[in-house]
Amino acid sequence: MSLVKLEYLWLDGYKPTQSLRSKTKIEKDFSGKLEDLPMWSFDGSSTEQAPGGSSDCLLKPVYVVKDPQRKDAYLVMCEVLNADKTPHVSNGRALIEDDDNDFWFGFEQEYFLWDTATNKPLGFPAGGFPAPQGPYYCSVGAYNAFGREIVEEHLDAIIEAGLNVEGINAEVAAGQWEFQIFSKGAKQAGDQIWIARYLLERIGEKYGVAVNWHCKPLGALDWNGSGMHANFSNSLLRTAGSKEIFDKVCEAFRPVVKEHIEVYGADNHLRLTGKHETASIHDFSYGVSDRGASIRIPVGVPANGWKGYLEDRRPNSAADPYKVAARIIKTVKSVS
Repeated sequence: MSLVKLEYLWLDGYKPTQSLRSKTKIEKDFSGKLEDLPMWSFDGSSTEQAPGGSSDCLLKPVYVVKDPQRKDAYLVMCEVLNADKTPHVSNGRALIEDDDNDFWFGFEQEYFLWDTATNKPLGFPAGGFPAPQGPYYCSVGAYNAFGREIVEEHLDAIIEAGLNVEGINAEVAAGQWEFQIFSKGAKQAGDQIWIARYLLERIGEKYGVAVNWHCKPLGALDWNGSGMHANFSNSLLRTAGSKEIFDKVCEAFRPVVKEHIEVYGADNHLRLTGKHETASIHDFSYGVSDRGASIRIPVGVPANGWKGYLEDRRPNSAADPYKVAARIIKTVKSVS
């Protein structure tokens, strides 16, 4: 008999931005298979998900990977259900209509490593600011790259966990970094982003460094914000073969801008200003190789005979990938 640590992860009910919660369950001789994971419960009155007089919420395991940093352990991503096993109102994963995994998503997750002592990003002096942004993007060296030991440990951890990470890089602002996750299946893409976020937060604990997911933590100053660009395709886009189909899909986003912005992360008006590689939150645009557009058509799409994917650049770094994917799928399906 062997004892196994199962770390159940879920999203709380805080608004406007949900946070990760987790707790450990000890099981005997776990097989490692999702179907062998039991349902569990938690006190929803402590997470803004239930009243105190009827506080039990259920945790339904939906994705499991090895925990790379604990002995005999697994990370278990869960959906939150009501006591009657219906999806909780906070459960964005349940909104995704992609049971056949026809939709593929690649999320580019940006974030700041945050010095808890100075309340500024790593690399920012306590009494002021570093040199203007420019040299930090994809940088190397102690004058330009800050927190690499955390980022490298995180990369090793998500690879060892079996997440489909596509890469990492230092971003435009000092102390800002990015990782990319891809999955054939919208739900799995969201699962992996949340587990990757969890691992980064936990690694930061060891170094006394926080992770700031806010889309514009430096406010109106001349520093880039953080996004979670959503690269997506379905069979229609992957086999389109014509510019007209891509235009039609992009145009389907125009009348539902409000609905998308509502789930693309809090305070996005601070980030989507038309500056720092963003389109204005008040406009909608798309174009080939245009990082100042709402939706970018990658340059490889026309080169490949108008077959491929699109990048919605509006979701911000704190957005819920489940809700982002659900809204994108709904819009694209209105065309296909």
